[in-house]
Amino acid sequence: MESTRVDRWLWAVRLTKTRSDAAAACRGGHVRVNNRPAKPATSVTPGDEVRTRVGGASRVVEVVRVIQKRVGPADAATCFIDRTPAPPSDDAAPFALRDRGAGRPTKRERRMLDRFRAGPQ
Repeated sequence: MESTRVDRWLWAVRLTKTRSDAAAACRGGHVRVNNRPAKPATSVTPGDEVRTRVGGASRVVEVVRVIQKRVGPADAATCFIDRTPAPPSDDAAPFALRDRGAGRPTKRERRMLDRFRAGPQ
């Protein structure tokens, strides 16, 4: 078994809940294999990079082992290497967050936001 369909593989390694969800993600343009848009029947082989956006979360995984049947979570985790970048930290702009109902920023706050967005000069 050297290759399988991308929709079947996504379902088998538990990145999607159902195979039809995986196929719908492919048809919707949310799955890329080796940086190319993937149809549900696109084959994946070990060493391929699969980028998927399922449930609002983006994942970047490298195929290590190809399986066609759904396996347990421990076995599924050995079939890919997760290369998803870490999310950005929330410490970057503490003053950019406003309380709900606080209204529009004042002129002073707006200038501070503009200076922050412009970055170091």
